[in-house]
Amino acid sequence: MSRLCNVSRLSGLGGGGFIARTHNWRCPAWGGTHAVTELAPPVLVGNLYLDAHLPELDGEGRYQGARLLVWLHGRPLGEIVLPLAGAPVSPRRLADEVWSVLGERIAKHCADDGISPPGSLPVAGIALPGQARCAGRRMLAGEPRITVVIATRDRTDSLLRCLASVSRLNYRAFDVVVVDSAPASDLTARTLAGRQEWPFGLRYLRADRPGLALAHNEALRAVTGEIVAFTDDDVEVDREWLSAYAEAFTETGAACVTGLILPAELQTRAQLLVERSGGFARGFTRRTFTRDMPDPEPLFPFTAGRFGSGANMAFRTDWLLAHGGFDPATGAGTPAKGGDDLVAFLRTIVDGGTLVYEPAAVVRHWHRRDYQGMRRQAFGYGMGLGAYLTAAVWRRPALLASMLRRAGPAAVHLLGSHSEKNSNRGESFPRELVWRELAGVMAGPFGYARSRWRYRGHRPVKPGDHG
Repeated sequence: MSRLCNVSRLSGLGGGGFIARTHNWRCPAWGGTHAVTELAPPVLVGNLYLDAHLPELDGEGRYQGARLLVWLHGRPLGEIVLPLAGAPVSPRRLADEVWSVLGERIAKHCADDGISPPGSLPVAGIALPGQARCAGRRMLAGEPRITVVIATRDRTDSLLRCLASVSRLNYRAFDVVVVDSAPASDLTARTLAGRQEWPFGLRYLRADRPGLALAHNEALRAVTGEIVAFTDDDVEVDREWLSAYAEAFTETGAACVTGLILPAELQTRAQLLVERSGGFARGFTRRTFTRDMPDPEPLFPFTAGRFGSGANMAFRTDWLLAHGGFDPATGAGTPAKGGDDLVAFLRTIVDGGTLVYEPAAVVRHWHRRDYQGMRRQAFGYGMGLGAYLTAAVWRRPALLASMLRRAGPAAVHLLGSHSEKNSNRGESFPRELVWRELAGVMAGPFGYARSRWRYRGHRPVKPGDHG
C-alpha cells in the first residue's frame, strides 16, 4: 500500500496547503532560494514516505497542489511542492520530482547508513535493510521515561485532537500532564474526567492564574519523567516524536532539545501569511548549540527563535528544575504575551547547557485561519520578542553590553527586506503586519515590567518539587 500520509485522509485532519504562482514550481530543499513567490490556497499538506511504493497524487477536484514532507527510514529530508491541477502526478513522475529536489540528501542518507546510494529514486521505494545503521539507532537509544506537558485554555476540542495524536505515539515509556491555564469554565476538566480510554497515564491540573510559563511551572511539579516534553493544544504530534527526542538526548547529552514544526493545514490567506513570515520550521539538519561554540551568526545567541519554539521543546527535568523552570512573567496570557520559550532557550546556552535542534521530532501546528487573528498574533509575537530581550537583561544584566554590540545586525534582521526573516514575504505581504510586529517589540519591555509586578509573589519551582 502506498504510504502517502495525507493529513486530510489518513490522520483525520483538514487538508490544506499552497501552490506557487510562478512558472518554476519546484520548491528546493530547506536552505535554498525558494521559487515560491506568491502563494494561494488550497493545496494538500502531508507526508511522503520513500521506504514504500510511491503513490499517485490526485487533486481530487479540490487541491491544486501539494506540499509534502519527505521521509526516508524515519528521517525527514525536506519538503517538495507539486502542482496537482489537471492530470494526476504518476508515481514515476513523483519519484523524478523528489529526486530532482532531494536526490543529494537521499544519496547521502543511504551512504551514511551503509546502503549503496541509488542513481535515482525507484518507484518501489528504498527499503531499510536490517543491517543499516538506522535500523538499530533508536533501539540503542532506549526509552527514557518522558512526561508530555500540554498546556490548554478553553480549547477542549483542540486539546482532544492533540491527545488523539499523542495516543498514536510509537513510544511506551511516557505519561501526560494537561495543565489548564485559568480556564473560563470547567468544560475541559469534566471532559477529561469522563474519558478513560487513553493508552497512557494522564493527570489534569488547573492553574488559577493565566500565563503559559506559570502553567508550565505548575506542570513541572507533577512531572515523573527524566525528560519533559512540552507542546500545545493546537498541534498534532508525529508517531515518532518522542522516539526522536529520546534518541537526541541520549546521543548528545543535551539539556534542551527542540523539534520541527510544520503546518497542519494552509487553507486560508492568514495561514499562508504565517508561513511567509518564516513559519516555525528550522530546517532538516540536526544542529547543536553551546555557549563556547564559534558564533554561527552575528546575533547568536540572542536570536533564540532560531533554536525552535515552545510548541515543540523538551528538557532534562532535573536541569530545568535546577534553573528555576520558566520565567513566570513571560508567555501567552501575561502582559508580556510571549517570550517564555525564548528565555528558556537563551538561558540554556548562557548557563552552559547544550541545546540541540532535532528535525526528526515533528509536530504539525494549526495556524490561525482568520486575518484578524493574524493581526493580533503579529503584535503578540513582537511583544513577546521585546519581553524576552528585557527578561534576558533583567536576569543577567551583563548581557546588555553584548546586545548593544549587536544592535546594528539586529536592526537589519528586523527591518531589512532581504534579511532571512523578511526575504520570503514578498511585495504583497501586508505592511500592516510588519508594523504591528515592530510596535509589539517596542511595547515588550513595558509588558514585561507589568508582568513582573503581577507575578511578583510567584514561588519558583526547584529540585524536589516534582514526581
